Amino acid sequence: LFLSCVASLEQQHLRSDELRIVLIGKTGAGKSSVGNTILAREAFESELAAVSVTSECKKERGEVGGKKVALIDTPGLFDTSLGNEEVLKRIKMCIGMSSPGPHAFLVILQLGRFTEEEKQTVKMIQDTFGEDEDNYTMVLFTHGDKLKKQTIEEFVSKSDDLQEIIQKCHGRYHVFNNEVENPSQVTELLKMIDEMVEDNGGSYYTTEMYIKAEEEIEKKKKEILKETEAQRNKEIEELTARFSGEMLELKKQIMNLIHEF
Repeated sequence: LFLSCVASLEQQHLRSDELRIVLIGKTGAGKSSVGNTILAREAFESELAAVSVTSECKKERGEVGGKKVALIDTPGLFDTSLGNEEVLKRIKMCIGMSSPGPHAFLVILQLGRFTEEEKQTVKMIQDTFGEDEDNYTMVLFTHGDKLKKQTIEEFVSKSDDLQEIIQKCHGRYHVFNNEVENPSQVTELLKMIDEMVEDNGGSYYTTEMYIKAEEEIEKKKKEILKETEAQRNKEIEELTARFSGEMLELKKQIMNLIHEF
């Protein structure tokens, strides 16, 4: 047991300089392609499909520009074969797979029209991992070729919703063109993640932060149930009062009829 503990500590020490990144997004956003672009190999299965190619969290390691990197690919939200609740349950496993915790959550968004599904995807991720997650999150846009002559800054400036999301991520975003083999886009991304890690004092998203987020979710659920119960009781009281009033009026009418006869 002692030797296994020592081995575990040695393994953790050896990987202490490893950058741990979780890829999250909607089905079809290009998470797996992003992973392959970063590692410069076909590490994750990636293809054009209506259902998520990734059904479980998958971890791959590599070395990029002399830096050790661990990527965790997650199932896509709004998948046609899995409900969002089940997908989120599986995504939560990424915390354990990125032990002791991820340095970065990369929220993958495909360039194009920012729909309600994209908005809900980001909201669900933020609700699941809590406010602390914002400090460890950045947005990565895929399909950079769609920009054509437009810059990514110009694209973002045209959407209030996108600006709000990026603001929550402390202004951190980047763009990938998955069709072009350009190592500089990966170098730039890792540089931005390194800066984020530095801003966070070298820390990462911890299990404690996740537990705190879970407790907050439970608290909100109880508040909603309490509000719903209060509203239901109010409606019952109103119906009872109205019914009592109607019954009283009916009694008066009956008494009047009796007096007439």
